[in-house]
Amino acid sequence: MSHIAERPTPHPKSLTPAQVAAYRRDGYLFPLPVMSAEDAAVLRHRLETFEAQEARPLRGALRHKSHLLFPWLWELVHHPRILDAVEDLLGPNLLCWSSSFFIKEAQDPHFVSWHQDSTYWGLSEPEIITAWVAFSPSTIASGAMKVIPGSHGEQVAHSDTYDEKNLLTRGQEIAVEVDQAKAVAMPLEPGQMSLHHVRIFHGSEPNRSDDRRIGFAIRYIPTHIRQVIGPKDGAVLVRGVDNFHNFEPEPAPDAELSPAALAAHKAAADRQAAILYAGTQTTSFENVVRR
Repeated sequence: MSHIAERPTPHPKSLTPAQVAAYRRDGYLFPLPVMSAEDAAVLRHRLETFEAQEARPLRGALRHKSHLLFPWLWELVHHPRILDAVEDLLGPNLLCWSSSFFIKEAQDPHFVSWHQDSTYWGLSEPEIITAWVAFSPSTIASGAMKVIPGSHGEQVAHSDTYDEKNLLTRGQEIAVEVDQAKAVAMPLEPGQMSLHHVRIFHGSEPNRSDDRRIGFAIRYIPTHIRQVIGPKDGAVLVRGVDNFHNFEPEPAPDAELSPAALAAHKAAADRQAAILYAGTQTTSFENVVRR
């Protein structure tokens, strides 16, 4: 059972009926076009220009909910090609709940352990989709995401490792055996995206290539979803109407890392840190400097 509500799609905006059926069965879709390789290169250039100004790679809290800091990422979470595909699966009223950069440097030993996204998110229902947008080539060599098809049925137990080479917030990994012989890699070219269900088993290996692997993961939910642990969270209405008001509205950045944007981002990131790190000593994404 997919735990994605069966919504009629008589006039899908992006996906074919076969793609919708495949997503419900398997828990993922790829590759899907979002923009040209040239447009993706522009986004990468904007990211790396900022990193050059800071004289270090983007890290810590700046990698999380980055669309509240950078206007060009705010535009990306509203991209119609992304939203059309997500709407075909979740319906017309959508929130962007979160976003995160997953960056592996060239010849980088960092990895993502096998996990389910839903483990610590504290959301009321598993009607949640991640759109993973490639800014650079995501290849087998560079550590493309892998999934276990059809593994998105139930939540399973996880253990926290806090492995310094693990890109996840708590180094969480599935505490049951994962049949890696069934794993499917999802390579992407710059400008393409994959979609995956919040409960699918997925992970990725280190980057053994000579280029960075840069992905921007955007988490979308229908407006009826609620936060069931921690403080009232925030989100951005990206399509349709919100008749539930379960999340505090989060503002668009008025300029790149402006004082107002930094303040709004800190409040939003700290709210989510309180949820994602519930029961631990960590209280802020600022403490997770290695990511």
